[in-house]
Parts: sequence; C-alpha cells; structure tokens
Amino acid sequence: MSALSNRINNLSESATIKMAKLGRELAAKGVDVISLSFGEPDFHTPEHIKEAAKLAMDKNFTYYTPVSGYPDLRKAIANKLKTENNLDYDFSQIVVSTGAKQAIANAVLCLVNPGEEVIIPTPYWVSYSEVVKLADGVSVFIEAPVEQDFKITPAQLEAAITPKTKLFMFSSPCNPTGSVYSKSELEGLAKVFEKHPQVYILSDEIYEHINFVDKHESIAQFEAIKDRVIIINGFSKAFAMTGWRIGYTASNKEIANACDKMQGQITSGTCSITQKAGVAALEGGLDSVLQMRGEFKKRRDLVYGLLKNIEGVKVNLPEGAFYFFPDVTSFFGKSYNGKVINDADELSIYLLEEAHVATVGGDSFGDTKCIRISYAAAEDKLIEAMNRLKAALGKLV
Repeated sequence: MSALSNRINNLSESATIKMAKLGRELAAKGVDVISLSFGEPDFHTPEHIKEAAKLAMDKNFTYYTPVSGYPDLRKAIANKLKTENNLDYDFSQIVVSTGAKQAIANAVLCLVNPGEEVIIPTPYWVSYSEVVKLADGVSVFIEAPVEQDFKITPAQLEAAITPKTKLFMFSSPCNPTGSVYSKSELEGLAKVFEKHPQVYILSDEIYEHINFVDKHESIAQFEAIKDRVIIINGFSKAFAMTGWRIGYTASNKEIANACDKMQGQITSGTCSITQKAGVAALEGGLDSVLQMRGEFKKRRDLVYGLLKNIEGVKVNLPEGAFYFFPDVTSFFGKSYNGKVINDADELSIYLLEEAHVATVGGDSFGDTKCIRISYAAAEDKLIEAMNRLKAALGKLV
C-alpha cells in the first residue's frame, strides 16, 4: 500500500517534461536527438536584463521580498498593461509569482471549490486540468478541432455552462496549437459571460508577444466582464527568461489579496534578483522581443511548408506561439517492424526512437489526434528534424 496521498497519486506527470526527459536520456547514450518537445525560446536573455540582475546583486537585493513582489516591478507591470493593452490596473492588483505556472495554480486554488466545474477548451496546456484536480474541481472540456482552427464558438461555450460552473480557462495565443482569438471572437465569448455572472475567466496570455497577426487582444478589454478576468502573463517567452521563473496575475483586488495569501503559505515572494531583472525587461523596450518574434515567424513559415509536404500530416497555419499541432490520425493502425501505432502518444515515442526527434503526444493536451511540435530551434535543426519525421512516417505501413 502506497504511503503517498491520493492527491499526488491522481496527478499526471507533465507530458512535456516527460518527453524532454526521455530525449535527454537518449542523448546521454550518444544519440543525436533533436528536441522539439519543450516550449522554450532558444535565444539568450537580452544583455540589458542580465546586467540589471548583476547590478541588483551588487546593490544587495538579496533579502526576502514582499509576497506579491517589489512595488517597482508591480507598478512596471501595471504600466505595461496600460501602455501596451489599454487596461487599467493599480499595482495592488498585481501579484508576482515564481513563473506563470504558479500564478495559474494560485488563481485556481483561490477560486475553485470541490465539485465546482472549470470549462477548458481543448486542446489546452497540459497543466490546466491537473491544477483543477488539485483544487478538487471538475474539468469540463469543449472540443475545438483543427477545422475550427482549434477555437471554440460562443454557442459551444453557452452549452457548456451550468449552475456549477465557476471558471473558464484558456490561452491566446494558445499552447499547444498557436491559435489566436481575434477581438471579435473574444467579444462573442464575452457576451456569453455577461449572462453568467458567477463565471470567472482565467486568460493565459504568456505568448502575447509571439503573435503574428496585428496586435494582441485580451478578453479583459471588455468592461462588463473585466472584474471577473484573471490575466496570467510573465517573462519567459517574450524575454527568453524561462530559467528566471517569474510570472504574474492581474485581477480584481479580492482575488489579488487571495493569491497573496495563498502564495504566502507556499513560496512567499519570488527571487529578488529576478524581480529587478523583470523591471529592466519591461522598461527596456521591445526591440529584442520584436527581433525574436521575427525569427519565430520565419521558422513557422519554414516548418509549415515542410510539414505540408509530409503525406498524411494534416496541419493548419498557427497565428502565434511557436508550436504546430498537426492531426496525425492517418498513421494510427499502421506499423513498422511489427510495432503498431495506436495513438498520438505512441507515435511520439516512435518518432523519438526511430527519427530521434522529440515531440509530445496530444493526449495530455486533451486531443488524442495530434502531436505538438515546437519550432523554438535553429533553422538547420528544424530542416533536419522535418526530414527525419518524413522518413520515419514514410516507413509506417
């Protein structure tokens, strides 16, 4: 009998972390593995941000920080939301956390009671449903296939809401699909939420700046529901700061105070050095961000062309983030060397073992038909990876 709690036994391992681990293990044996499994920019953190961190250490910013973050950082975030998104938040409504993942966990744990329902459009980021499990909530999934560009409709949303619905969670730009909701599409969803004042909206906007269409649109712009929106954002994707571990929420003051209380019992305030680097990131302009976005767009277009040339792969053109989420059902039931591919997860394992390319099966993203491919890698690596995928998939009969 296990000594571990039901809570941890019922929790799934992160699929993205699992595939990255399997890829590293294979690489450690001398195999040339190309990892397209992790959602991590392959760029270095900009120099002015690193210099700010060094200066913070020299100035002895090495002590405990306020749970919700240094006031100067929270004010810089509020200013960013105003100048970039035209959203008004006081710095007291901002809570800085150890990454956007903790910000999501804070919000869900502060809002969701056991048995309450959380609506999650599928495909979704792997941790959404697992955090709902930790809160003893009930995940309710709305399917949005590739034919809908992986986006739900207002009618689907309306049909999913019940008296038990407490929260709606989504990302735009989306991980794992790269889909981006337009202003008119968000307005359609907002009109549904207006009719259901008990429902809160968690809007994960971590890929805001990796957006290849016009400008980022936040569902918080609609005044009738703004007070019920919890914006999740951070620094890891836009500023190539994944290892720095810094994210934040913007919400009404009641939720902000609750997140401060929750965080105060788990981690307290995030790293002092990281926070000072965060201020420099926000105040240093978007030149490095725009340059990185330009490179990601070039890679997207490159990989899109290569994927479309692989027979059996059904793919759309994502408008943001740095992922493709192709439908690979045409390979299910096929085999190579006596090994039958039954689902997307098995196909990902096959591609790792046969092509030495790490991807992630779609099961843990809520879609059993697809695999996630990250194009956050150098162009030569992407070309080689796509050639390997084409060869390996061609062996399946």
